[in-house]
Amino acid sequence: MNAIDCIKTRRSIRRFQDKPVDAATIEQIVEVASYAPTWKNTQTARYYAITDPQLKSRIANECLMGYEHNAGIINSAPVLIVMGTIHGRAGYEKDGTFTTSKEDRWEVFDAGICTQTFCLAAHDAGLGTVIMGVYDEKAVAEAVGLPEDQIASCLIALGYPDQDPAAPKRKEVSELLTFK
Repeated sequence: MNAIDCIKTRRSIRRFQDKPVDAATIEQIVEVASYAPTWKNTQTARYYAITDPQLKSRIANECLMGYEHNAGIINSAPVLIVMGTIHGRAGYEKDGTFTTSKEDRWEVFDAGICTQTFCLAAHDAGLGTVIMGVYDEKAVAEAVGLPEDQIASCLIALGYPDQDPAAPKRKEVSELLTFK
């Protein structure tokens, strides 16, 4: 699949087939995602593939701040990816000072680029994803056992799609683009 088709056909998938995703496929997706650009090439993204039903259930039931819709998605997905980010590198100089007025917000910017690259690589591999942001960061980090230097940047349900949603309406280019 070419890049433009991959971008235009990727959808958020919330229903998955009851079919496992093999470790080699996940490894290939992460290998592709490792090419995402990051602040000064710090490559701070880390991927935790949660396949254990008990751990997925714990995250779904204890870490989502009561958001039951996402709990159902997590419990039905064969894999939950917890994307961790090494905290305190993006946006900083080696002496610990901020490089720009964005301060540490580059960390979130990098996490977004890495997440989108992961999701596009998964789509190219025939898998579906949905990015979830309603969760308790500290509770997820504790449940997964993230190292102290990492934060939970997002949750990504991953599996073989059991739906083919239509593309949502997009804004016109004239609304998005300004030439000056």
